[in-house]
Amino acid sequence: MNILVIGGAGYIGSHVTREFLDRGHNCVVYDNLSSGLRENLFKEAKFIHGDIHDYQVLLGAMKTASFDAIIHLAAFKAAGESMLNPEKYSRNNICGTVNILNAACEAGIKSIVFSSSAAVYGEPQYLPIDEKHPTLPENYYGFTKLEIERFLGWYDKLKNIRYASLRYFNAAGYDIKGRIKGLEQNPANLLPVIMETACGARNSMQVFGDDYDTADGTCVRDYIHVNDLAEGHAKALEYIKKNDKSITINLGSELGFSVTEVLETARKITGQPILAKTVGRREGDPAKLTASCSLAAELLGWKAKYSDMETLIKTSWDVYKNI
Repeated sequence: MNILVIGGAGYIGSHVTREFLDRGHNCVVYDNLSSGLRENLFKEAKFIHGDIHDYQVLLGAMKTASFDAIIHLAAFKAAGESMLNPEKYSRNNICGTVNILNAACEAGIKSIVFSSSAAVYGEPQYLPIDEKHPTLPENYYGFTKLEIERFLGWYDKLKNIRYASLRYFNAAGYDIKGRIKGLEQNPANLLPVIMETACGARNSMQVFGDDYDTADGTCVRDYIHVNDLAEGHAKALEYIKKNDKSITINLGSELGFSVTEVLETARKITGQPILAKTVGRREGDPAKLTASCSLAAELLGWKAKYSDMETLIKTSWDVYKNI
């Protein structure tokens, strides 16, 4: 297939592009490099430097080949920032996605895989969270992802654009084969923050709360290795192409690791002290989040393979220890 990967120079996007290339597909990466990196590009994939807000450039990119599908990974994703700067998230995530959908209609592209988020669920009403869980996002970032899913639903009905909406949990790790080295820019997620502290890019890090109703008092989260996530994109596209049917699917590991467990494992693997200071809770942080991925197993034949904490940290450290 010919696949346009929007946001393909980013952390997740580069791994997704690599997965499709490994499967023998032709990829074109479209990215404005605001957070993506040229070092995350591959010689086998054509690169178009463009922004999703420049409609004519975007449409022109979609017309450079007869594309079978779009992979949309161009949304901003920092939950805290979204609460302080909702204008930025409205413009990029919502307006940008409308541009992508309208250009896809004009270019005749009928399939899209969208990078959604478990943030659409909000505070868990039960665990593990499955796709039937109520969607009540607690931050503006999650709200924008949910609105995009609603747009996709309407374009499915009105324009016959089939979509896969992939609700990730916490993406982490680096390419199992060591082919991707570009570091996340200004990371806010736990694993890269730990790695930056371990390699000396940060003097110390913060743990937000140690009085939660969990075994050790720190928050528990579901982490998914980025290679597993990339495979999920490929299998989701295969599903919507084969069945001519849209799907919304969780992608997670179904495992829960506390902040303390992640820190202790990282100290063991890196051999570094990783100084961490406990501070107050962050508003909106639930005590525990874990995924149910039974639907992904049933419909896609997908299950996480590399999402144990040792592999997540080892593949990350293999990249960070050299900076």
